[in-house]
Amino acid sequence: MARYVDAVCRQCRREGMKLFLKGQRCFTDKCGIERRSYPPGQHGQGRKKFSQYSGQLREKQKVKRIYGILERQFRRYFEMAERSRGVTGETLLQLLERRLDNMVYRFSFTTSRAEARQLVRHGHFAVNGRKVTIPSYLVKVGDRITVRENSRKVVRIVEALDLSQRRGVPEWLALDREGFEGLVKALPERAELTMPINETLIVELYSK
Repeated sequence: MARYVDAVCRQCRREGMKLFLKGQRCFTDKCGIERRSYPPGQHGQGRKKFSQYSGQLREKQKVKRIYGILERQFRRYFEMAERSRGVTGETLLQLLERRLDNMVYRFSFTTSRAEARQLVRHGHFAVNGRKVTIPSYLVKVGDRITVRENSRKVVRIVEALDLSQRRGVPEWLALDREGFEGLVKALPERAELTMPINETLIVELYSK
């Protein structure tokens, strides 16, 4: 499957905001959007043209880039949300939050979702005691995500946990730092997802 391999700071610049794709670097002066706050490319500083469609498209692209997924998978999540009960946009965000790589990032076992995706694939994490190597695995309420015994000395995981107190863990999750374990207490309510996302625009885009 295709995967974006260029500098990820270009994605933040294209969306005009920090997407926190490079972990701790995003909090320093080396952050790409801090150094060049305009979109990338030859015409990045030119006059922008806005339309209803462009706003909807940019919102979809932004969410895809935040969670690190491609179009086919994102559309599949949207179709799942559309078939589920409740508000489609909010259900979509809950599905994205339930991904194992996102949960590993939320528990501060890593400093970015890309790093979480890599470490999940390498078998460093278990769900309810069972090793899972699929980043898109959807966790449920009550699931326990743990760092496997042999992985608890991995430098990237240890350093990320050391920084976790500054970043914090969402209220709907519970982290046991000493036990290298996280518990999913509940699914996030829309008010608890503080990222600047307007999911209504995504629903409007796919509803055309």
